[in-house]
Amino acid sequence: MQSLLEAMRNGLGRLAGALAGNRAWVWVLLAAPMVMMLTFLMLAARDQGQGDTVVRPAAVRVSGEADIGGPFTLVDHTGATVTEQTYRGRPMLIYFGYTYCPDICPYSLQLLAIALDQMPEEERAQFQPILITVDPERDTVEAMAQYVTSNAFPDGLIGLTGTQEQVAAAAQAYRVAYRRAGEGDDYLMDHSSIVYLMNSEGRFVDIFTDGFDPAMAAQRLQDFLEEEGA
Repeated sequence: MQSLLEAMRNGLGRLAGALAGNRAWVWVLLAAPMVMMLTFLMLAARDQGQGDTVVRPAAVRVSGEADIGGPFTLVDHTGATVTEQTYRGRPMLIYFGYTYCPDICPYSLQLLAIALDQMPEEERAQFQPILITVDPERDTVEAMAQYVTSNAFPDGLIGLTGTQEQVAAAAQAYRVAYRRAGEGDDYLMDHSSIVYLMNSEGRFVDIFTDGFDPAMAAQRLQDFLEEEGA
């Protein structure tokens, strides 16, 4: 090892002499000692032998559950105050949207209805679909009650609204981003478009993203029921 190091030093000395006065090689000469040192350290580590413990980066700790979901207090479309505990005992399919949404919200709810309709009645009835508004200013109890009864939406869809603070807390628990876009009474709401599958204890299971395939969603829901029943 020492002989190799000495040979590298001598080689650098000859190179410096040969290139004296050539400023284009200054950076080469500055970098060379660093290359020499790194090479020396690598060889020294190799010479320690195969029996030594190999040092690896610390493993990244990954949680077994996504940090999605949590407590909320809202008002359903009948005017009753509800919490996340109200729906314990049934898996939930939760979507955040609003009744004035011109396209993506009704489309996502229609896809969810199609997915559920592909399942046998006894399986479909186990799920509780829920719409939580991101526009509580306009989505009153009355507006939600009228909206959730659409034949295009899942049977038994529950609409939840509340104060600005209550809705914000629920959205934060589910990692939903939303904001008001535009001015006046005809403003829109930009928001995440995701259906959350939560188990009967309120823990996160899976998501269906914007424009999901109803057939694949139906299969995933059936797989979930099998997993839960195992």
